[in-house]
Order: sequence, then structure tokens, then C-alpha cells
Amino acid sequence: MNDTASTIPNAPATAGGSAIPPDELARITDDIIAALKTVYDPEIPSDIYELGLVYKIDIDDDRFVKIDMTLTAPGCPVAGEMPGWVENAVGTVQGINGVEVAMVFDPPWTPDRMSEEAQVALNWY
Repeated sequence: MNDTASTIPNAPATAGGSAIPPDELARITDDIIAALKTVYDPEIPSDIYELGLVYKIDIDDDRFVKIDMTLTAPGCPVAGEMPGWVENAVGTVQGINGVEVAMVFDPPWTPDRMSEEAQVALNWY
């Protein structure tokens, strides 16, 4: 079993027991977040990261990335496509060896998860 370096959106990466050097883990994490910010919900003019749809990012010692994410609503019309968009975007990050995206609905998404940037973009401030 590999140790896992876990990151939670909007928090710094931690190398708690990770075989990945801290500087490299920080770079990979930053690049993953940048990739996530290229994926938009087509009905909302903000990216999925700033909307708070990404619940967890795990990077294991083999540099395999597991992402837990949700949707603004379980019946979202792009529910079947969004995980593929995320896998494709994050899959371009240099230094990772694969991506798996899990769609989760617990806890349910609420607008409280949005960043200040997303709130401003949506005039919800």
C-alpha cells in the first residue's frame, strides 16, 4: 500500500509520509489546480475549482491522482461528461501517472463552497 499525499482545495499540499519530495508535490498540486481551473460547468461562468466542486485531491507515491468531486445538482445535464473533462485536463499535468475521478454527492454541494472569486463572477457576494 502506498502512502498518500492528500490535498484539499484551497489548502497547501502536505507531504505527510509521501515519497514525493515536498517541492515536487507542491508543483504537481499547483499544476493540478491550474488544470482544474480550465474546466467549466457550461451553465455557470466559473470553473469547477472555484465553484467548490472539487472535494479532494489525493496524489499517491506512484504519482497517481484520485479526485473526488461533485456537481451543483445531481441531475446536472453534463454529469456523465464532467469526470472525463476533469480526467483529460488533469491528465496533461507533467509528472503524474494517471487520474481517476469519482463523482460523490455527500456532502451535497451548496453555494457556500464557492470561492470569493466565483461569488464575484456570479454576483453572489
